[in-house]
Amino acid sequence: MINPHGSLKLNPLFVNDAEERASLVERARQLPSVLLSSAGAANAVMLGAGYFNPLTGYMNKADALSVADNMHTQSGLFWPTPVLCLVDSAEHLQAGSTIALQDPNVQGNPIVAVMELEEIESFTDVEMKTISKQVYATDDPAHPGVAAFNSQGKTILSGPIRVLNFSYFETDFGETFRTAVQIREDIESSGWDKIVAFQTRNPMHLAHEELCRIAMERIGADGCVIHMLLGKLKSGDIPADVRDASIRKMVEIYFPPNSVMITGYGFDMLYAGPRETVLHAVFRQNMGATHFIIGRDHAGVGDYYGAFDAQSIFDTDVPPNALEIEIFRADHTAYSTKLNKVVMMCEAPDHEKDDFVLLSGTKVREMLSNGIAPPAEFSRPEVAEILMNYYQSIEK
Repeated sequence: MINPHGSLKLNPLFVNDAEERASLVERARQLPSVLLSSAGAANAVMLGAGYFNPLTGYMNKADALSVADNMHTQSGLFWPTPVLCLVDSAEHLQAGSTIALQDPNVQGNPIVAVMELEEIESFTDVEMKTISKQVYATDDPAHPGVAAFNSQGKTILSGPIRVLNFSYFETDFGETFRTAVQIREDIESSGWDKIVAFQTRNPMHLAHEELCRIAMERIGADGCVIHMLLGKLKSGDIPADVRDASIRKMVEIYFPPNSVMITGYGFDMLYAGPRETVLHAVFRQNMGATHFIIGRDHAGVGDYYGAFDAQSIFDTDVPPNALEIEIFRADHTAYSTKLNKVVMMCEAPDHEKDDFVLLSGTKVREMLSNGIAPPAEFSRPEVAEILMNYYQSIEK
């Protein structure tokens, strides 16, 4: 099986031993505590689940600035985005102590992890602006990722952590949430050798379904892991439970048994375009995938990134051999009325725009809200039904 990033063995930070974890939970109640941001809590979940291997905790200021600048930590580890614990104030905390980290996303703010607090530092306004430009390619406050980053505070808490639970992801998405450790175990038990991963934060329409099929066929994959983001999204995006239901229905009906795993991970979307795409590749290598599908405007939002910037970054900014996972580069996929099938548009040079079934997101939402199913060349009817029910429920 493919090695994790940065080590020969996956090192999740979740305290697996039940007795040890219970003891640590009890001890943590007596410790100084800090309420995390949603992003900080999601980082803890990803560290606990092994997706951030080989990191041992939150980055300090020097590592964060270095990663933002050149995608390497001070020690030389390749890493595409800072992994931070940012807070408004740490006046009640002391470097060198052990602290409890509280979850903002669960009622009662339970402790999600404990940290050996090595350093308390701060970013300047200039440094926050620089990181925004380097990671998100903009410091526009209208960019949802930039807005989320700048809302967390400027005080940096860094040090190794031990994770005590997986926040709401394990309880709310028990059938779907999987750690990198669990996905590796499932891949191994399935006997898969070549595995292609597909990232989604949206429901999957026919073009996405066919893209997975195309990738599997071309690389000779034994299976596909559909890996959906379960964390916080921007306003207007479809909730995770609705996406989950629609994807499960699609796989159940239209894929052969035991060819697709439906999984999810607990992370808040960054909308950081190319940088986040590289981070997504790290996740997939850590969970055991050998190949990762990257299409147009992967992890993008609005018009902040070029259509294929998320692919070209692997040529320009990712050093050779920095990652073991291979990238499957995809163009926009759509149904061709000439060929009567879904194709990658770049592979249909004799086509005009009108030869493809293309619908804008706005048009699809309008149709679904009005109880009108998109054409079968765009969306499976069973998927459309689930989405229509959702949109009509929020209109009431």
